[in-house]
Amino acid sequence: MQLTRFTDLGLRAMMLLAAGEAQGQRVTTGSIAAGASASENHIAKAVSRLSELGMVHARRGRAGGLALTDEGRHASVGRLVRALEGDREVVECGGDNPCPLVPACRLRRALAEAKEAFYRELDRYTVADLAREATLPVLAVAFPPTHPGSSGHSTTPERNPR
Repeated sequence: MQLTRFTDLGLRAMMLLAAGEAQGQRVTTGSIAAGASASENHIAKAVSRLSELGMVHARRGRAGGLALTDEGRHASVGRLVRALEGDREVVECGGDNPCPLVPACRLRRALAEAKEAFYRELDRYTVADLAREATLPVLAVAFPPTHPGSSGHSTTPERNPR
């Protein structure tokens, strides 16, 4: 099963939020986009959906930013994937050109059971599990040290004073 780019970005956003939180960094849509190598527009859409789901709290304004909610921090990865992917079939059997095997097909059921097994396995992990201590140094690369009041990311390298 292949996840959509939207779900992938949503999961990355959750992981980067957890890492930023652990590092005490202010996390913005822009910093997540930079850390996930994605467009800010795509991240904004994923974060908006995560906010609707109660996983992320967004604060507007100069001191604003994004934060995981308690629910988001402890949500199962399976639950997140289900919510972001929607309840789609693994293969499309109907539509404009329906499969002639539908009346006697066992593949559809086997694929549905495999999809549920996939989700059950992901249910064993939480966002907190994905951002545990061993993972944090890798995720923290997305959040270089910043000065107080900065946006959490910079488009120009800092100069080294002599």
